[in-house]
Amino acid sequence: MAATLAQRHAAPVQVLFGIPDPADGAGPVARAAIAAAPGAEAALLADARQWGPNRKVSQLVNLAARARHGVLVVADADMRMPPHWLTAVTAPLADPGVGLVTCLYRGEAADAGLWSRLAALGIDWQFLPNACLGEAMGRANGCYGATMALRAETLARIGGFEVLAGLLADDHALGSAVRRLGLAVVVAPVLPGHVMAEPGPLALAAHELRWARTLRALDPAGYAGMGITYPLVPGLAAALLVPFGWVALLLALAARLGVALVVDRVLGKPWRLARILLLPLRDLLSFAIWGAGLARGTVTWQGRRYRMRPDGSMVEA
Repeated sequence: MAATLAQRHAAPVQVLFGIPDPADGAGPVARAAIAAAPGAEAALLADARQWGPNRKVSQLVNLAARARHGVLVVADADMRMPPHWLTAVTAPLADPGVGLVTCLYRGEAADAGLWSRLAALGIDWQFLPNACLGEAMGRANGCYGATMALRAETLARIGGFEVLAGLLADDHALGSAVRRLGLAVVVAPVLPGHVMAEPGPLALAAHELRWARTLRALDPAGYAGMGITYPLVPGLAAALLVPFGWVALLLALAARLGVALVVDRVLGKPWRLARILLLPLRDLLSFAIWGAGLARGTVTWQGRRYRMRPDGSMVEA
């Protein structure tokens, strides 16, 4: 939150934080951030109105009603932005052919705990290279909900945030709606950090399984194809079952290590043996989550369980 208020941006900025209840645990954090930036135009809004089962989107509806500028930027509370982030994600909107700007992100562990570190590595070593490949191949059609910037008139043309309030994959739906207007969705050249705080394995699994099942529902064929991005599992099977299968395992390890090292170099993260040694565990965990995501089932979001219908709408389970 403090990073949002510390942006270096030439134009006037209004920052709105939203919570559903004055007693929400995020309230004191937002109030402290606002108090630490007395020169910023910022406010904390507590509004319990629900416009659909998607509680995040309900907050966006409530916040949008109070926004006074022609460009709206949505950001998750667990993102850490560099000072030029706001300029980077709003500048492309000067082109009238651009309808929405989004950006990829890197992982940051909120603490030194194993599960937070593994969650951050999943962002760096799985999500980020897969998303980059998808964008390069023109298959991603990405709209990454951690950052979404668009003009207020574009949002009005698609019916406002209200039309997304019943959907689990609201970011994907927003990007699709903008594209149907004939406008482009572009990825800004900036990488904020997604701060991951996972208290244990069950929390991490629930978090990542929601992402996995959402992806499968949006693109079943593409999701199935993601299986090839986990080569350590077939390599391990080959080592156990096939003569000279250890060669396949070594090749799989080399391939995954190569990707991890390239990503870390691009992100400017120093080489640390303790980090690299987590690669096999992270990949095995990712494969297990991917496998569980192949099956239909419920997802857990903000402490509530939901089912996704074939049309992408969600209902509380």
